[in-house]
Amino acid sequence: MIGVFDSGFGGLTIFHELRKALPAYDFVYLGDNARAPYGSRPFETIYRYTLEAVKALFRMGCPLVILACNTASARALRTIQQKDLPQIAPENRVLGIIRPTAEEADSFSRTGHLGILGTAGTVVSGSYPLEIHRFFPQLTVTQQACPLWATLVENGEVNSEGTRYFVKRDIDRLLAQDPKIDAMLLACTHYPLLYPVIREVAPPEVRIISQGEIVAKKTVDYLNRHPEIEKRLTRGGKVDFFTTDTPEFFSKGANFFGEHNVFAKNLSF
Repeated sequence: MIGVFDSGFGGLTIFHELRKALPAYDFVYLGDNARAPYGSRPFETIYRYTLEAVKALFRMGCPLVILACNTASARALRTIQQKDLPQIAPENRVLGIIRPTAEEADSFSRTGHLGILGTAGTVVSGSYPLEIHRFFPQLTVTQQACPLWATLVENGEVNSEGTRYFVKRDIDRLLAQDPKIDAMLLACTHYPLLYPVIREVAPPEVRIISQGEIVAKKTVDYLNRHPEIEKRLTRGGKVDFFTTDTPEFFSKGANFFGEHNVFAKNLSF
């Protein structure tokens, strides 16, 4: 199976596109809802939580795990790939969502000025500017931490006046840093649910980019280039959901994220 992990519900926006792109494959989605959000947690905590989830997905039979969480991708992926994977499962693979997004960054902006909207953990890590400049050093990349956005989404407050205030405030702060920005990347998987508010308060000429379709396209490409992993994946269109919170809580939240009639199983690390 293909394992998909997120700190909570946000990874469902990636998961949805992966299933559309790879409908014949079996998937497991794991949300660490009991400990979400990860964005403001210290590096060691994010790394430990993410490694626990990766190991759990490996035990379930997932030779490929996708960290559908920008914070986990920014703060834990490289350590897991370089330090842990050779020891615990050298034949398996763990992928993130920052690099595949960065590989497409030159298509986002006409002016060459790109804005990044992310959690505090993602922004502090500097992962997006680093990865983007590896491929496209000519781009100007400006970041803005949006510490409340994910929490507002998790609490179902996407349409409140408070949400509109904080979204506008953070976008204004981003554009104040660089008025030439003409594209903004939603570098948190929760943020697509705020798209209507973001589109309303952002200048109409600024493009808003979500990651789901990009990550799905890049995953298909990865499997085409790595038949040794692809041939280990089962096909049957089966999907299992796991959560570290209660199944009832997950089902309610998943419905809000567009995954209906979900019956999750509880998982304790």
